[in-house]
Amino acid sequence: RAFSRSSTLTEHRRTHTGETPYACPECGKTFGRTSNLVKHLRTHTGEKPYGCGRCGKTFSLSSNLVKHERTHTGEKPFSCGQCGKRFKKKTHLASHQRTHTGERPYRCGECGKAFGQSSTLIEHQRTHTGERPFRCGTCGKSFCVSSNLVKHQRIHTGEKPYGCGHCGKRFRYKPQFTRHLKAH
Repeated sequence: RAFSRSSTLTEHRRTHTGETPYACPECGKTFGRTSNLVKHLRTHTGEKPYGCGRCGKTFSLSSNLVKHERTHTGEKPFSCGQCGKRFKKKTHLASHQRTHTGERPYRCGECGKAFGQSSTLIEHQRTHTGERPFRCGTCGKSFCVSSNLVKHQRIHTGEKPYGCGHCGKRFRYKPQFTRHLKAH
């Protein structure tokens, strides 16, 4: 590989040698490139120099702004080679691809059950710990999965998000809606 400046070559060599001469004065974490130290320092200062032109949300890294902008544009640049499904984030594609391979790299240390996504493992581990961190502000009932809290809150709000296109009847929960559709 060719470099126009010797300093760029020196920084590149560090990717091979593992040398990290630039240290954060706050926490001591070290880096091989000054640019990476500058990015890291923002975690301490809270500086967010990259702003979204549409909604004004700010970010400490330009790459995070690029990812955020996809929420406005709907762009999904990452495509599954197996089924063609598209994703906004590379990590979402990687997670999806495990549905094809059957790979389950996240294993519960308590019972040995394996999962395709780390978030599913975390939810599962709560069955062992009894942790229920999602609490209803109206009645105080707690849940181990945030989506269950969202469904529960529909009891209080009266929200029925599933509507039948045939007869207009509305449903609070998806299984009720699915059963109803089969009856048509």
